[in-house]
Amino acid sequence: MEKTQLLEGFKKVFGAPGERVFFSPGRINLIGEHTDYNGGKVFPCAITMGTYAVVSMRDDQSVYAYSANFPDDGMLNFELADIEYNKTDKWTNYLKGMFLYLQQKFGELPNGLNMYIYGTIPNGASLSSSASLEVLTGVIIRECFNLDIPQLDIVKLGMKTENEFLGLNSGILDQFAVGMAKKEHAMLLDTNTLDYEQVPVELPDHKIIIMNSMTRRELVDSEYNLRREQCEEALKQLQTDIDVPSLGSLSAEEFEAHKTSIQEDVLLRRAKHAVYENIRTNQAANALKTSDLKTFGQLMNESHRSLKNDYEVTVKETDLLVSLAWEQSGVIGARMTGGGFGGCCIAIVEDAKVDTFIGQVGKRFEQEIGHSAEFYIAETADGTKEWDA
Repeated sequence: MEKTQLLEGFKKVFGAPGERVFFSPGRINLIGEHTDYNGGKVFPCAITMGTYAVVSMRDDQSVYAYSANFPDDGMLNFELADIEYNKTDKWTNYLKGMFLYLQQKFGELPNGLNMYIYGTIPNGASLSSSASLEVLTGVIIRECFNLDIPQLDIVKLGMKTENEFLGLNSGILDQFAVGMAKKEHAMLLDTNTLDYEQVPVELPDHKIIIMNSMTRRELVDSEYNLRREQCEEALKQLQTDIDVPSLGSLSAEEFEAHKTSIQEDVLLRRAKHAVYENIRTNQAANALKTSDLKTFGQLMNESHRSLKNDYEVTVKETDLLVSLAWEQSGVIGARMTGGGFGGCCIAIVEDAKVDTFIGQVGKRFEQEIGHSAEFYIAETADGTKEWDA
């Protein structure tokens, strides 16, 4: 995306030049799925697919926002002094939550903004378009109004927007990956303490391929909240037998010794995924540090099987993409990524086999599902910032 194109888009919509340009990445999670709200570790990296914004200052208390991705929505607006969630405000609710919580922290802003948004993340692809937009909005407000707020606090307000303003009981993985990322690195993040380590992603002979199932993510909000409730209940039952603060703090030995205290089979399977996925995440980060891609790929495969069988957040389209990927030569590992119920999968593929991989998996997927998948080569990116390109 060229900066001139974005500026032209802004001027066409608002009739005046844009003043500043920002970029916020999307993210993929290499491994560590549904561990973030279970007190475990995650291992995401930011990608160059993301969300751009051109902004200018207004002389009133209104925010006017336009998305080039949803032109049929037209221009949406709200007042800084009167911010409430409204379903009809669609994607601008992510903006509203950030404006609300930053004003609660710093007082009412002196004026509003014009915002032109353009995203390159496919809608519903499970690559964190919502977190990208939330953190983007927070960074825009900080920079435009010279607020003294660290990036990590903006990340936390992004999660608060998701949890309290929009009512989705998600963890901090997405916002943290978007806001704190470093190019050519993945972050091993402890979601209990927010301690994190930047681990180099060095794949000289391989590419990370994103496979978009192009399947609309249905029921994701209600099912996501249900999984969290099930994990909380499993933890509560475990705590009658062992003093443990979270599922993510359990070793495999502790879990196996005390799992009989979990009464229902479905709760046992949910807890099993949370415990073992956290263990896999630590092992995968260590494998990447030592360039042991074979072990890393095996852990990715185990992660997908657990997400399918124990956590039940895959769908036939994502299961098919992963199983087809496993059949191809040159594939180190493959798994679904993101919250599940549709969206994307990732695979690590030898450079020389990438074109064949995309051709074979794409052909078989379309034959069996009836619509085509999309494939992208993932490139890592820095976290959200003003764009100086």
